[in-house]
Amino acid sequence: MVIEAVTPELDAGRSAVKRIAGEPLHVEADIFKEGHDVLAAVVWWRQVSPGPDAGPWRACPMHPLGNDRWAADVTLGPPGRVVFTIEAWPDLYRSWVSELERKVAVGRDVQSELLEGAALLRACAARADAVHASHDAQLLDEAAGILEGPPMDGIARATEARVVDAAARYPDRSIGRRDPLERPVLVERERARGGAWYELFPRSAAHGERHGTFRDAEALLPEIERLGFDVVYLPPIHPIGRTGRKGKNNAPKASPGDVGSPWAIGAREGGHTAVHPELGTVEDFRRFVARAAEHGLEVALDLAFQLSPDHPWVTEHPEWFQHRPDGTIKTAENPPKRYDDIVNFDFLGTGRETLWPALLEVVLFWVDKGVRIFRVDNPHTKPLPFWEWLLREARERDPGLVFLSEAFTRPKLMRALAKVGFSQSYTYFTWRNHKHELTEYFQELRRPEWADAMRPNLWPNTPDILHEFL
Repeated sequence: MVIEAVTPELDAGRSAVKRIAGEPLHVEADIFKEGHDVLAAVVWWRQVSPGPDAGPWRACPMHPLGNDRWAADVTLGPPGRVVFTIEAWPDLYRSWVSELERKVAVGRDVQSELLEGAALLRACAARADAVHASHDAQLLDEAAGILEGPPMDGIARATEARVVDAAARYPDRSIGRRDPLERPVLVERERARGGAWYELFPRSAAHGERHGTFRDAEALLPEIERLGFDVVYLPPIHPIGRTGRKGKNNAPKASPGDVGSPWAIGAREGGHTAVHPELGTVEDFRRFVARAAEHGLEVALDLAFQLSPDHPWVTEHPEWFQHRPDGTIKTAENPPKRYDDIVNFDFLGTGRETLWPALLEVVLFWVDKGVRIFRVDNPHTKPLPFWEWLLREARERDPGLVFLSEAFTRPKLMRALAKVGFSQSYTYFTWRNHKHELTEYFQELRRPEWADAMRPNLWPNTPDILHEFL
C-alpha cells in the first residue's frame, strides 16, 4: 500500500499549516497498491493542544478523485494544534463483490466464489461483534448464511448495499498501512485570517499640545468603528527611556520636552509591564480595551523585545545582555545606523534560561489585561527557536492569541517566521503599486508554500514608511 504526495504539508511535516477554526481542512493524497483491489482510506486527526493531554483520534472517510488521488474535508474544531495522518487498506469484501458481478455478467458458475464471500462476511461479523456492534454482526452473519445457500439468493444478498456498507465498516486493517507521519495544523480563530487595522498613538489623541491619555483615545473609538475597522493597534505604551533619547523626526539628540521613541522601552517608572504615566494607569488601559470591545474593536499591542538603557532589567539582569570588552552593554546597531536609545537582549546567551520565561510573562501579563492580538516588532532580528518556543507556550495558555510579524525582510526569513507560528506577516505590498506588480505578487502569495504558512497583512504605509506612490 502506497500513501504519498499528501497535501497540505510543509517541510515534510516539520512545520504546521495554518487553518481557521470551523473551516474544512482539505486533505489529498495519492493512494494505490498493486492489482485491482477496491481501496478504502480515512484521515485520522486529533487535537494535541492546548492542554497536557491529546484528544481522541477521529476518522474522516476519504473518497477517490480518479487516477489514484483521494481526498477528504476535515471540519476543524476550536483553536489549537491538530495533527493528521492517513490510513488506507484494501476493502476485501467490496473487491470480492466487484469480481463477482463481472463473473455473473458473463454467465460464470460462482458457487465457489459465494463461499469465499461468506467467509469474508463472517470475518467482518466477528470484528463487528468484538466492538459490540451486535446489529451489524447479526446482519453480516445472516447474509453469510444466505451466501452458503442457493446461488441466486446468495448473489442477490451479497450485492445488497446495506450488506456491502456494513462489511466496509469492519475491515481487516492489518493488511493496510497507516502513514507514520503526523502532519501538524495550527488552528486559529477568525481574526487570525485578517482584519482592518487602525494604528493609533494614544499620546497624539489629545487636543492641543498636551500629551494624550487612554481616556482621550477612547473618544476616537466611535469614529474608528464607523470607518469599518476591526483592530486598534497601539505602539508601545510603556515608560520611555531618557538615555540617548531621540528628538523629533528621528533627530539623534532630543530637545527639552521631546517625548522620545516609544520603542525605547523602560525607565525608572517601569518596563514592559508598566504604562507610561502620562498615558494613564494599567487600569486605564484595561478600561480602554473594554471600551474598544463595546465598539466591536479588538486592541492589538506592540510587542517590542528591546529596551532603553534605563530599563530596570539592565541593572537587575546583566546576564541578559551582550557586553563589550570594556564592560558596557552594546547598543542596537544597523550599520551605519546606531541607536543609542536602545539595547537588545542576548537571546542565546548564558541568561536565556531566565530571559525567555520573563518575556513570556510579559505576553501573559497583557493577555490578562484583555489583549489577544500582538504586533511583534522586528521579529526577524531575534532567533527563530525563541519565537517558536514563545508562540507555542503563549498559545498553550490562550489558543486564541494572534501574532502579527512586522518583518520587512528577505522572503525566506519572512516565510520561516510564519512557519514557526506567526499568524500574519507584513509584506512587500507597500512597494507593489502597479497592476503587473500587484498581480505577480498576489500570485506568488497564493502558491501553497506561501498560502499554507503565511497570511499577508497589507499595510499601505507605516509611521516610518510612506511610499512616493502615495
